[in-house]
Amino acid sequence: MAEPRFVVDPELTPALTGELVECWAEVVNAGGAVGFVPPVTPGDILETATATFAACDTTRDNPDHLLAGFDREGQVACWLILGDGKSWLRAHWRWVLRVMVHPKHQGQGYGTLLMRAADDAARDLGVEALHLTVRGGTGTEGFYARLGYTEVGRIPRSIRLAPGDDRDEIYMVKHL
Repeated sequence: MAEPRFVVDPELTPALTGELVECWAEVVNAGGAVGFVPPVTPGDILETATATFAACDTTRDNPDHLLAGFDREGQVACWLILGDGKSWLRAHWRWVLRVMVHPKHQGQGYGTLLMRAADDAARDLGVEALHLTVRGGTGTEGFYARLGYTEVGRIPRSIRLAPGDDRDEIYMVKHL
């Protein structure tokens, strides 16, 4: 496996935005817990994606940062958002949002590499801690724990996927 090439705040061209949205839909449809429930199309995600990427528009001095990993063909392999806390009281930490690895790259270590690249990007921003949430029932909290994240809270049944299918929202933190 060739390691992905990571870029913080790549230019959000229409082509790149399209790839990111396509990746997002593929991840959801493969069972990824990134804000939607399958089946979805890129069109189903577009409104949320537009707002997500607008907050990462560095030409407008927005506070969020897109971290994208590209495979050896130059295609989006994985990505996440380092989200600002929107308060000077929390300027020393970021939320890790929308963590995803394209299904064709899953199981190859890209998720670990993406999260390590996020640590490096956060340190470069002067960030001292990263926070994230995971959907209970997916087992992803074990992945994040292996990367140094600690569970600090849980809200039972706060995520409703469908009637009768409620999940916990698990809060995790990592001090850099």
